[in-house]
Amino acid sequence: MPMRQPRLQPLLRWLLLMMVAWLGLQVFFLARIAVMARLAPESTAFERSEAWRLVSTKDRLRWRQDWVPYAQISIHLKRAVIVSEDDIFAQHDGVQWDAIEKAWAKNAKAELQASRAAQGKVAPKIVGGSTITQQLAKNLFLSGERTFIRKGQEFVLTLMLEATLDKRRILEIYLNHVEWGEGIFGAEAAAQHYFQKPAAQLSPWEAGRLAVMLPRPKHYQKFPKSEYLSGRTDIIVTRMGSAQVP
Repeated sequence: MPMRQPRLQPLLRWLLLMMVAWLGLQVFFLARIAVMARLAPESTAFERSEAWRLVSTKDRLRWRQDWVPYAQISIHLKRAVIVSEDDIFAQHDGVQWDAIEKAWAKNAKAELQASRAAQGKVAPKIVGGSTITQQLAKNLFLSGERTFIRKGQEFVLTLMLEATLDKRRILEIYLNHVEWGEGIFGAEAAAQHYFQKPAAQLSPWEAGRLAVMLPRPKHYQKFPKSEYLSGRTDIIVTRMGSAQVP
């Protein structure tokens, strides 16, 4: 009587194939990042998804994204973005672990308040702890969904970016591709749209205002006279002198 093959073997083969596929994907990502040390990325995954959304929902695509070299971006904008988004950008290895721990604690508290939201009160705000490098990793390669698998991939990409590119290049790519409104990507497009001037000529106050918009660019594009936007801009401007710019 022939012996029956153990059922574990197909499972191990499947797991091996999945691991090889995952490693192959990481090699692909690493190669893409290595190319970015020399060549500017033409677009990001987030930009492509936004372009598709706009084409699907609008009569025409209104889009602006103009790459400018690092030296042609105002030092004030570099300082403002670092102060607003990632105050120890020049020191960390891509991840602010303390910020992540605080974000987890705030989100756990928010989950306890979820029942109140169900009773008609304002839903609790879920916060993140992403650095500039993490934001760039997500925008370059990943979708907007929030899952543990996607977050894990974001960490791997973040470490790849930090190991392959210097801080100056990371900030340069970030500032040229970050969203500043619907169909508005990069510092040059933002400076032209909001202040009718090139990114190199942004004043400290204009740079601070753009930096404050980053967490919710589409919202502040619709409400440019927001009291929070003005008040937060003043705070960022006063702190810009402490920023360490690569």
